[in-house]
Amino acid sequence: MLSRTLLAAARSPKMRGMITGVPLTRRVVDRFVAGDNLDQASLVIGDLVEEGLAVTVDRLGEDTLSAADAAATRDAYLEMLKRFSDLGIAHRTEVSLKLSALGQKLPKDAEKIALENAIAIAEAARDAGTTMTLDMEDHTTVDATLGALRELRGDFPWVGVAIQAALFRTEGDITDLATAGSRVRLVKGAYMEPASVAHQEKHEVDKAYVRAMKTLMRSSAYPMIASHDQRMIDIAHAMVAETGRAQDSHEFQMLHGIRTTEQHALVADGDTMRVYVPFGDDWYGYFMRRLAERPANVMFFLNSLVKR
Repeated sequence: MLSRTLLAAARSPKMRGMITGVPLTRRVVDRFVAGDNLDQASLVIGDLVEEGLAVTVDRLGEDTLSAADAAATRDAYLEMLKRFSDLGIAHRTEVSLKLSALGQKLPKDAEKIALENAIAIAEAARDAGTTMTLDMEDHTTVDATLGALRELRGDFPWVGVAIQAALFRTEGDITDLATAGSRVRLVKGAYMEPASVAHQEKHEVDKAYVRAMKTLMRSSAYPMIASHDQRMIDIAHAMVAETGRAQDSHEFQMLHGIRTTEQHALVADGDTMRVYVPFGDDWYGYFMRRLAERPANVMFFLNSLVKR
């Protein structure tokens, strides 16, 4: 119930104003968001790479209202990739992007604009010596996102995609994606979806996650196990042992600022651990979804607000 309330708040302009208007909120946000701009984010990312972590970077901002907005987002990603290349960290730093930010929801020529912008970013990622992954948004975007993925993989077969275990359709999508070299980020799902399309109970989502993970681990795909749930991580390790997968044939992913001790423990054990690092001043929706994912995040938020 708490998670659904927070996800609803993520879409509420009134709640946005109330929460972003509290000065102390920023202190909590800084745990999850690596600054408002690329300069600030680059410092955080550089430190993570030095610590042996891999990184995927998301520029926050999902409300793209015009082709000019979409082009500005594209150019921001091109600048990011050049910066990472100049800093010598591109080989450990990929980018994650939402097609809605590239124009996927525009009233005219949406899919064409989003795909053209994504292609430009993929070219820049290739030139920098890194990769990119398409984030998945709510269930209404899945077909369009997978369609764009098919187009992109024609020239850029390493483009990854996030798939949400909570959706009923995911088992079929995972089966289709479980092909050689296919980079698939498996997440539980951070959007409030209707009961007609998604599991509503945590234990059902967990079971769906394990089924999808099993399909990926037993295939020639490249699974990216994105979870903070220690049980899921332990199950993943058991599947790696069962299938005899090499350590460089999969990776684990977690969000910036969450379970950092476990992130470093995975690196110490020889696993690839990639941190999802968002930055930007439009952080509200992302922040609320992070609170919704784990009750511990809510307690951290409340404790931080009352402490001086």
